[in-house]
Amino acid sequence: MCPRLLLPFLFAALSFTFTLSLATGHPYHSRLSPEFFSPLIVQKLLATSQHTPGVSTSYPQYTTRDTGAWKYFPADTWTSGFLPATFYALAERATICPPSMNGTTAAQWLEIGRSSATGEIPLELHTGVGHDVGFLSFPFVDELTINPLNDTALHAVETFADALAARFNSVVGCTRSWDTADPTDFPVIIDNMMNLEVLFVAAHLTGNDTLRQIAVSHADKTIANHVRADGSSFHVVDYNTTTGAVIAQHTVQGYSNSSTWSRGQAWGIYGFANMYRRTQLDRYLDTARRMAGYFLNNIPEDGIIPWDFNAPLVPPRPADSSAAMIAANGLLLLAQQEQTLTPANWSGAWNYINAAIKILNDTTNAFWAPTWQSLLSNATVNNPASPPNNLTGTVYGDYYFIKAGNEIAKLSVDCICTASEA
Repeated sequence: MCPRLLLPFLFAALSFTFTLSLATGHPYHSRLSPEFFSPLIVQKLLATSQHTPGVSTSYPQYTTRDTGAWKYFPADTWTSGFLPATFYALAERATICPPSMNGTTAAQWLEIGRSSATGEIPLELHTGVGHDVGFLSFPFVDELTINPLNDTALHAVETFADALAARFNSVVGCTRSWDTADPTDFPVIIDNMMNLEVLFVAAHLTGNDTLRQIAVSHADKTIANHVRADGSSFHVVDYNTTTGAVIAQHTVQGYSNSSTWSRGQAWGIYGFANMYRRTQLDRYLDTARRMAGYFLNNIPEDGIIPWDFNAPLVPPRPADSSAAMIAANGLLLLAQQEQTLTPANWSGAWNYINAAIKILNDTTNAFWAPTWQSLLSNATVNNPASPPNNLTGTVYGDYYFIKAGNEIAKLSVDCICTASEA
């Protein structure tokens, strides 16, 4: 990663130009949309942090479709970890690009993040989110990168990992996603690839290699039964609890059982790139590449990521800006893994970087929402719901928006970040 340079420039109307000189001598040039470092980011997140001053008891998940106002949900919701993690991401940004932060500091954002995450602590004892404890763990994992001895964060990560491990069935080889009335039905969703990270973090902290083995088993079964030959994916695979046999491969949030729900595909890209980062096992790198290939090969000409790649064009299918942000982060993580190979796969890495930046720019140019409380509009929460939940902002889409900006700003072997007025 490049040095965290102090960048002496104004952010009122700017764009970043990144010149990346590879070890091969091949230059890479790309421009990130100015919205990624807009002062509106700090303004909006400060306002959101003041909605529930002190210890948070509710967290935003998505916005209304008309005014873009956040809708708040009780802490025991799968998305509760994203807002505190967003504050930690802004603390990181304050060390990367201080001029973008409107005078706020890393210490201020850390304090906001810690206070916001405190509302999650009761969930360690009892939570109804099941497998999604991995998402809840995000701010506590972030805290450990700052203070590895923080007892609150250590306890949270270890407890959430134990909760996920308790959902593992050795016959099926996976952690259970949703609870069901039928004890023989064992559903696993592609999203669960994202929750495996908490197992690796806890395994590192405790030395409990069983947690790592659970993650590997789950990922292997996901390759076998979720990922199709063309690199696309099923949303849900139902297993028989007692035999481990696959009962059904279907969707709940996509268009059809044979289609590809874009956010699920994005979770898969990121999840398998992370599995390779954690294990260095080639099958995970290969799977991340195949899933990325499908995603990129099916983006429409206008560059807008649809809610489902196979949904009919008439009536117009809704976009999913959150899927775009997740996929872009997955591509950036995949690019980092390509650079770790011996020899490094520079051409592959920069292809993924270029694709990620294009997704980020196309999505932001279409759906930047300056008058909304969220940063982006036009995410699809659950299109098959009645009524459909789409055309919204989402807390997870905004989180990955900020994370992508951070990763681009840190990127490269030789990193020259310069600013120019747009």
